[in-house]
Amino acid sequence: MMNRRTMLGATVAILSLPLISACDSMRGRDSDSKRSESPGEYIDDATITTKVKAALVESKEVKAREVNVETYRGVVQLSGFVSTQAEAQKAAEIARSVKGVQSVKNDIRIKPAS
Repeated sequence: MMNRRTMLGATVAILSLPLISACDSMRGRDSDSKRSESPGEYIDDATITTKVKAALVESKEVKAREVNVETYRGVVQLSGFVSTQAEAQKAAEIARSVKGVQSVKNDIRIKPAS
């Protein structure tokens, strides 16, 4: 007769098979997901994000802490909240000026007046 540890290990292994199979079947379904980026593309996007964030920090016209930057395949997405429309536009202008940026999606919102 098998001991309890062996039985428990076998049970866990058998019950894990459907989960592993389901994970494998989901692979490749969303070709636009970040998972489809090559390591080189991912590093390039991380570099662009860093350069855009640094350029925003250097600007005296934009409060960089208020702006989030994400990059996917050279497309920079800006989000967050700033005080004025001019500040939001300046952030987009700065992002567009960074080498490697293909386009900018400006989702920055204006803070409501308090």
